[in-house]
Amino acid sequence: MKEYDRIPVTKVQRASKFLSAGAKIGTNYLKHYGKQLVTGESDRDQLHADNAKDIYNSLSELKGGALKVAQMLSMDKNLLPTAYQQKFAMAQYSAPPLSFPLVVQTFQRYFGKGPDKIFDTFTTKAMNAASMGQVHQATLNGKKLAVKIQYPGVGDSVKSDLAMVKPIALAMFKLNPVEYNEFIQEVETRMLEETDYTLELQRSIELSEKSRHLKNIIFPTYYPDYSSPRILTMDWIEGKPLGQALTEDIPQEARDTMGQAMWDFYHFQMHTLKAVHADPHPGNFIVTPDYKLGIIDFGCVKVIPEDFYPLYFQLMNDNVLTDLDVQRKAFSDLRFIYPEDTPREKELFTSIFVKLVELLGRPFRAAEFDFADNAYFEELYGFGEKLSTLKELRESKRARGVSEAVYINRTYFGLYTILHDLKAKIKTAY
Repeated sequence: MKEYDRIPVTKVQRASKFLSAGAKIGTNYLKHYGKQLVTGESDRDQLHADNAKDIYNSLSELKGGALKVAQMLSMDKNLLPTAYQQKFAMAQYSAPPLSFPLVVQTFQRYFGKGPDKIFDTFTTKAMNAASMGQVHQATLNGKKLAVKIQYPGVGDSVKSDLAMVKPIALAMFKLNPVEYNEFIQEVETRMLEETDYTLELQRSIELSEKSRHLKNIIFPTYYPDYSSPRILTMDWIEGKPLGQALTEDIPQEARDTMGQAMWDFYHFQMHTLKAVHADPHPGNFIVTPDYKLGIIDFGCVKVIPEDFYPLYFQLMNDNVLTDLDVQRKAFSDLRFIYPEDTPREKELFTSIFVKLVELLGRPFRAAEFDFADNAYFEELYGFGEKLSTLKELRESKRARGVSEAVYINRTYFGLYTILHDLKAKIKTAY
């Protein structure tokens, strides 16, 4: 895999890379429409594939917030054509890494010496690389370790990266600019937290200790003495990234066991800890040889405010679907509808969110739920696709929903997607 010897860190350098990507996209559209004029043929799939490749290659060189957005978008099966999903999903654990000299520079900055002076062995090539950092394998006193190193300049560029991503996101993926502006602050806050490895170390130790009693889940031990604001050292968990394991033959019993472990892990975090691992994508889980689930990344954690918890989870109560007074209050609390809405808007958005609440809450309203049920996901994704083209939603002058819910919704969406890929049958009732 290609390695990068440098990374654009200044605003000018990064803006130039964005402009370069934009120029390539423009060229792809010219080729597409030129071919259409000459031959009468229109190959949208090829256009999407060309654009996805050019955008991903540019973002891979930038790393950081720009590539993280692509990784997040890859989990949304309604938002992106298949070509984008497949290409952007590489940002989960197989992005192009940085070269070893840049890794050594980071160690020199924080420890005053290279990794070869700290560990008994240290791989010169990254074992995995994602949007914010890459992982090397090391050994020390006979123990195998995973050492995560953050890319240079990532924390300093989050805000400007998100600003530069905005026009591409709005134009290419037809996002509502009002909602984008409303929710991007929450995204920015979480991303900035992800660049703080001191905070991640603290949360990793705390949340893994509190969750260690859960069945079929394993957590690494973390090593503060070999960690810093940009370096995080933990035990190496033997196994394969979940995304890779899902391409292989897994016995159904193991699928159900891992799926149940993941469901229990998230249920415990949501309802007991009220602090949740809010980045559930296949690159953040390891499948061990005996089919246990390793949790390896607490960089993105959403702490659920005490006053917001009852507001959000009232949606899981059956009476939200049947009692109009309860429904109106819940939908108003969560800003699905507004007092200023016209009667037509209230009717439309109420019907939309009633359907969404029923669909997304369906697994909670059964004692057991089969996430292999294609009919359910076809209904879910089909409704999502319908909403993505709904003019009234895209042109709404008010954001529908509250920013506190962004990462909770994302967590459940990611969880459902992984459980569907696992084809797991889960006991969901508690």
